[in-house]
Amino acid sequence: QVQLVESGGGLVQAGGSLRLSCAASGRTFSSYAMGWFRQAPGKGRLCVAAISRSGGRTYYADSVKGRFTISRDNAKSTVYLQMNSLEPEDTAVYYCAADSSAWGGTERDEYEYWGQGTQVTVSS
Repeated sequence: QVQLVESGGGLVQAGGSLRLSCAASGRTFSSYAMGWFRQAPGKGRLCVAAISRSGGRTYYADSVKGRFTISRDNAKSTVYLQMNSLEPEDTAVYYCAADSSAWGGTERDEYEYWGQGTQVTVSS
């Protein structure tokens, strides 16, 4: 089992940047594929980025491609989401998730463990 804690959310103006972190504890972090999801008010929880267990494979939703970068530091048991050129449409609660397979995929149901979420608000 793994516990996940997100940090780094906040209020930023459009065009600004934030870096989200997700610290894992418990079972060996490198055993998990990781994903970042977001949920805006009244909408479903969608994957914005995912990274394989090794870090060698990544996925980005079309809406964030070229602006967001997912990375992981297995030595620090942390996954990051660097978010640049933020837009008001990026406003949401952001969650990190872990799946005990080499590649977690992009569907919510594929991930076993979740953090509590961190709010990101982008003002226009």
